[in-house]
Amino acid sequence: MTPCNWPGCTGTVDETGFCDVCGLAPLPVDSAKPAAVTSRSTTRDVWTVASLVSLPVLTFSPDDAATEPLRVPDELRVCVRNHPVGRSRGGRPGRDRGFCPYCPTPTPFNFLPGLQPDDLVAGRYKVVRCVARGGQGWVYLAHDTHKDLLDVALKGVLHAEDEASLKAAVEERQFLNTLDHPNIVRSTDFATHDDPVTGPTGYIVMDYLDGMSLHKLQAAAKDPRQPDVALPIDHILAYGHEILAALDYLHRRGLLYTDMKPDNVMRTADRIKVIDLGGVRKADSGPERIVHSVGFSVSKTEYQTRGATERSDLFALGRTLEELYRHRTPGPDTPGAAPDALGIESFRRLVARAVRPDWDRRFASAIEMSEQLLGVLREILAGQPDRRQPEPISLFQPSAQLLDASLGLVPPLVAWLGAGDSTVLDDGLPTSVDVALGLPVPRPDPDDPAVNVLRTVDASDAQALLGELAMVEQTSVEIELSRCRAHLALADLDAATSALSAAETLPGTHPDVDWRIAWHRGLLALADDRIDVAGRQFDVVYGDIPGEVAPKLALGYCAERGGDDARAARYYAAVWLRDPFQASAAFGLARLRLAATDRAGAVAVLDEVPALSRHHDAARVAAVRVLSSRLPGGPPTARELNQAVHRLTGLDLDGESRDRLTTAIREMALDLIRSGDAADLTGGPVLGEPPTERVVRELLEGSYRALGQQAQHADLPEPVAARSGRSRLVGRTGDAARRAAHDVLIDRANAVRPRTRW
Repeated sequence: MTPCNWPGCTGTVDETGFCDVCGLAPLPVDSAKPAAVTSRSTTRDVWTVASLVSLPVLTFSPDDAATEPLRVPDELRVCVRNHPVGRSRGGRPGRDRGFCPYCPTPTPFNFLPGLQPDDLVAGRYKVVRCVARGGQGWVYLAHDTHKDLLDVALKGVLHAEDEASLKAAVEERQFLNTLDHPNIVRSTDFATHDDPVTGPTGYIVMDYLDGMSLHKLQAAAKDPRQPDVALPIDHILAYGHEILAALDYLHRRGLLYTDMKPDNVMRTADRIKVIDLGGVRKADSGPERIVHSVGFSVSKTEYQTRGATERSDLFALGRTLEELYRHRTPGPDTPGAAPDALGIESFRRLVARAVRPDWDRRFASAIEMSEQLLGVLREILAGQPDRRQPEPISLFQPSAQLLDASLGLVPPLVAWLGAGDSTVLDDGLPTSVDVALGLPVPRPDPDDPAVNVLRTVDASDAQALLGELAMVEQTSVEIELSRCRAHLALADLDAATSALSAAETLPGTHPDVDWRIAWHRGLLALADDRIDVAGRQFDVVYGDIPGEVAPKLALGYCAERGGDDARAARYYAAVWLRDPFQASAAFGLARLRLAATDRAGAVAVLDEVPALSRHHDAARVAAVRVLSSRLPGGPPTARELNQAVHRLTGLDLDGESRDRLTTAIREMALDLIRSGDAADLTGGPVLGEPPTERVVRELLEGSYRALGQQAQHADLPEPVAARSGRSRLVGRTGDAARRAAHDVLIDRANAVRPRTRW
């Protein structure tokens, strides 16, 4: 056995030449080693995010950053002791300067820029002009006189009552100078300046950035005078990915950003930069004086009960993405970005999870949200040939099972033993039990206490797995979920339900929060053929992990079973356009097109299954069957049957399988000849030369006799006799059934044999 060399797969390549886990053929040797993953790369004209989105390199003039100072909004007008001052009343603006009437001693306030051009801060930074208003103070362009007048930004963040408290505050915030991430503006110094009205003021000294905030970019994207600026959905997600990288950097260092919004993210020429570090705080700082912006922040109650957290940062990012989407411009010309595409729905669900009122049901980390965001981005970009690639690394283990009942199989011998029309194509819809067993399996939660134990057990044999799990002393959610799947594979639905209930009731478990619990609830409902219940559970999973493929595959099946073909097609298409190795989605689409009598459409999607896929041969067989069988809309045309004959010669089939598929084609050819629709039939070894009725009858007679020979050693399932409608098969088993089946096929041969005139 050879280890599979697809990235992230732990399977082995078996004797079939395909991996027993992911179902893929091995990568060519030169491609097996994955390239190092980087978040971005830059050429002269574009920069690429996550190896997925190419964004244009923009140029900005210094005037782009110049703006008239904005009036400080009322909610930010507080004195140093946090009392409301200088606020509007009766429609009249409040005072910009004055003294707080609520403080024990009058405290000055000033909401006008405290620095003027040519002011020198800390004896080093010469002010050029005020360029913006931040969450806590004004932002100025200045020149560093110690570094050849290098452009820097001064961000006012601190007022203090005296020199001592200012010094303590400055020392507390020196950690900002240690931050070093390409997506976070670099803080280089902390300086103080004596404001004549409010006293000493602290300033963060940062790199000055040429660019525009995402808030300004929203307007620029719709300005016909700025054709190079755009804000399509894929750009929005790319920006979100870069922001999440910055937040993850802060969170890993025990820091919180607290004030994420479009104003606080800069789009430079070839980079996204999180700016305005005035609100950055240590995660254990408590709930006091949290810098945040109304409309983007969590509720006041949450701040009071939980303080600022990683999840409140991600909430604000969700609101930011939501705001950017409201101002989007036309996106990529791909099926995934169409207004009614599932990719847009997945984006909405991504945002919805980030901003859920329930703290426990939000994304728990920037990494978790980033993984789902990238999945949604791939879905948005789906349909581009260079974007379609397998995604073996996800929250689910790849499944080697094809969700298809019969379409990709050569017709079995029993197809000719019944009383029905053997030329009619079965719909190929798998049973709900087969789907429950064939859907991808969630990877174990890495935080589960038994995850290391589960990595050592063999899950390929359900009975053996139950034996191994019985010897494990500890219990956990993942142990019980493994037990649930094993009982399901053994068709013991009651035991599977008990195992899931055990997982739900373990101490510390939150079943309404854990998507893995919802996934298994859906599997059990499927196995019990409760399709509506299963669909609701899989929809919960989709809401929790909107970037994953597996929930959409499950929802596609549920919609198909429920008769909602349009909805099923949306789910299957979203999966198939994104990953060409998801052959189950291709077969789902083929079934839907056959139901709509779109024979050519079904063949087209089956033809897209790549040669490296384990199911490539099944797709080729299915295409032959589609082209040679009768659908609800009628039989194939002679030209379509010619295609089936041509494709048959290229199939790698053993003798008996080839005989059965050839029989099916000859049956259809005889039907066309007898109905007068065979004028375009092409002769050859399969249909004879020329394909006249007599010649085809002779060939079909030989096919039936060959099938009769197969029947003499065939392993016929016992229920066949009861369903066949053939009296001679009723009650027969074993050799008696095989002899009876042989006789049925010989009767077919005799019935089709051309009449001979003496």
